[in-house]
Amino acid sequence: MDSNSVSVGEFEFQCGETIEDLELAYETYGEFTGDNAVLVCHALTGSAHVASRGRFEEGDQAYAWWDDIVGPGKAIDTTEYFVVCVNVPGSCYGSSGPSSTNPQTGEPYGPEFPPVTVADWTEAQRRVLDELGVPALYAVVGGSVGGMNVLEWAKRHPDHVEKIVPIAAAGRLDPQCLALDGIARRAITTDENWNGGDYYDSEHPDQGLALAREIGHVMYFSKASMERRFGRRAATREAERAFPTDPAGRFFPYRDVESYLDYNATKFVDRFDANSYLYLTRAMDNYDLASGFESDADALAAFDGDALVMSFTGDWHFTSEQSEALADAIRASDTSVAHHVVDSDYGHDAFLVEPDNVGPPLADFLAVGLSGSAISDTEESQNGAANFAPVHTSLFSQ
Repeated sequence: MDSNSVSVGEFEFQCGETIEDLELAYETYGEFTGDNAVLVCHALTGSAHVASRGRFEEGDQAYAWWDDIVGPGKAIDTTEYFVVCVNVPGSCYGSSGPSSTNPQTGEPYGPEFPPVTVADWTEAQRRVLDELGVPALYAVVGGSVGGMNVLEWAKRHPDHVEKIVPIAAAGRLDPQCLALDGIARRAITTDENWNGGDYYDSEHPDQGLALAREIGHVMYFSKASMERRFGRRAATREAERAFPTDPAGRFFPYRDVESYLDYNATKFVDRFDANSYLYLTRAMDNYDLASGFESDADALAAFDGDALVMSFTGDWHFTSEQSEALADAIRASDTSVAHHVVDSDYGHDAFLVEPDNVGPPLADFLAVGLSGSAISDTEESQNGAANFAPVHTSLFSQ
């Protein structure tokens, strides 16, 4: 594994603004043989550090966040593939973003950093691949907003990608998710320490960022998984409240689910930048696969490789119905595609925490395409509605 950063020079963002020196952090795994490059696109708060020899800590996507999927002998086998992961612009894990130093002022960019889009991420990744001497990709793989990044590759560079794997993703967010993301951003921008985004030399808006992350965590679980994991149990006596409570709250229990959210939000604040959270959620919310085209099918019409769409039955952030609509858009141009539906009630984060469900179909698809034995496609019922046929049992139901 090699961890690096590269300056790709002047970069014009989709908004029309330019910075003179875009720095991009990236990691590579394996050896490039000319036709074996696999780009992995990270999710919202992930990093370029997709895998390592160690184990990732639960709740910390910054460290080896897909270690069970990427590595020697794993689904994305680094003895077979040259794996590249790039931290996207706007993030805070080595690539240029709001917390980076503006060379013109010597101070953090803060809110002066240009707005970023998924299209910007794709073009930044293309620039890193150019630096590495990788002209084309064998596959692009990613989950959640990383799956949107995958779709943008098929849309913008259809001739340079052989296989795509969007996991737990869709062509756009639905209004409910847009609403929750909007509330999360308001939690940050109404924090008394936010200061319009210029907080780097003072107190950071930690309370707002923590609340934003808690909203995100709730979005990533399903009702069934929260019931199974927390129920209505009170937290242990050792649990300490991370936020002030109202006077009546001292009479009622501090529940286990509250304690979990508070604990993980506190950890998140220690590793992530509030402005980056604003920038990256805006990029996700703004994404629309059909932008500039008449439809999703039109946007993907030039891609003629193979596609594996993967969804999870308990995911209400990006539903199986949304994934089937995406698969239909790919089918519209007679492109080979399978929609693999995983029977899991964990929720959206299943793609991160259920490697036994994700790994086999992904490994088969990369090795032999859609004929892999672990891949199952949805079947169309007589009335034309998708009949989702889940193909793996959840790890959490055993």
